[in-house]
Amino acid sequence: MEIRTATTADCQAISQLEARCFPPAEAASPAAIADRLQHYPSHFWLLWEGDRLLSFVNGMATDEPDLTDAMYADAGMHREDGRWQMLFGVVTDPDFQGRGLASRVLRRVIADAREQGRAGVVLTCKERLLGFYARFGFVDEGVSASEHGGVVWHQMRLRL
Repeated sequence: MEIRTATTADCQAISQLEARCFPPAEAASPAAIADRLQHYPSHFWLLWEGDRLLSFVNGMATDEPDLTDAMYADAGMHREDGRWQMLFGVVTDPDFQGRGLASRVLRRVIADAREQGRAGVVLTCKERLLGFYARFGFVDEGVSASEHGGVVWHQMRLRL
C-alpha cells in the first residue's frame, strides 16, 4: 500500500469513492473535487493498493480557525501557508473499513501538518465519530455552525 498526494488524474477515483461513502447531500460533486484538485492537490492524501483507491483524506489550509461551509464550496479560500489544516473528508472504501486504513492516512496527514508548521488540524464529524478522532488527540469543541448536508456536526481540533 502506498500513501501519496493527488494529481488531477486522480479525480475520477476520488469522486467515485466519495460518492460511495457519503449520502448525496454530504458528498462533494465531481466538479467540486476537480476544483479542489486544481487549487490544492497536495492536500489530498490517497492510500492506494495497486490501482485501487482504498482511503483518502482531503481538506484545505487556511488562517481561519474554524471550518465553515463556505470552505467546501470555494476552493479559492485555500492558503498554502495557512495556519490550520482543515479536513473535509476522511474516507475509506466500505469493503475495506475496520482495517485501520483511515487511521493510517490520518496519521500521515497529522505528521505532514506538523512538518509544515501548521498550528493544528480541524475537522467536523458526526457525534458517533468523536471517540475515533479523540484517539488521535482531537478535542471536541462542541456543535459546529455548519449546516453541510443538513446534519449536526461537531468541530474537533488537534493543536500541534
